[in-house]
Amino acid sequence: MTSARPADSYAQGQGYPAQDSQQYRPPQAYPAPPGAAQTAGQQPPAQPPQGGAQGTQGVRVPRTGARTVPRIRKARLRVAKADPWSVMKVSFLLSIALGICTVIAVAMLWMVMDSMGVFSTIGETITEATAAEGESGFDLVAYLSLTRVMLFTGIIALIDVVLATALATLGAFLYNLSAGFVGGVEVTLAEDE
Repeated sequence: MTSARPADSYAQGQGYPAQDSQQYRPPQAYPAPPGAAQTAGQQPPAQPPQGGAQGTQGVRVPRTGARTVPRIRKARLRVAKADPWSVMKVSFLLSIALGICTVIAVAMLWMVMDSMGVFSTIGETITEATAAEGESGFDLVAYLSLTRVMLFTGIIALIDVVLATALATLGAFLYNLSAGFVGGVEVTLAEDE
């Protein structure tokens, strides 16, 4: 039978290949000094252990005792300046989203109130109260139609978009002025675990 190579014996399930009898030495971090060249059969001089027990040279000994809690790093920063252009863009997008939500909420509220008969009941009462001899009274149902309510809500949402964007941009300018005097808002940030 021919002798198998170490890789072949491992592949055949006979275990790990046999290791060399010499002790493993990790590569040196720094080259040896020029006068310390070694000959082929000469052993290097023994070095005393550095700050550890005998025989633990180069081996890290795990610490025993209580585990240390990982330290959470915190940074204390301050907002020195708010860019008015970026504040205007963000406030514009947020106010548009708020305007869309307002329009949808008003439409749903109107549909719910109309299906419950709120407008027709209140409209009949107002019509009876405002009707004179031979004349019809105020027609609330025609005045509070869905198209009229949605038009009014859209105008209010558009005005809200313009005002919110302008006020947020003005607020960024005012913050930059006040941050020059008092240094800005201080924020403490913590690293996530």
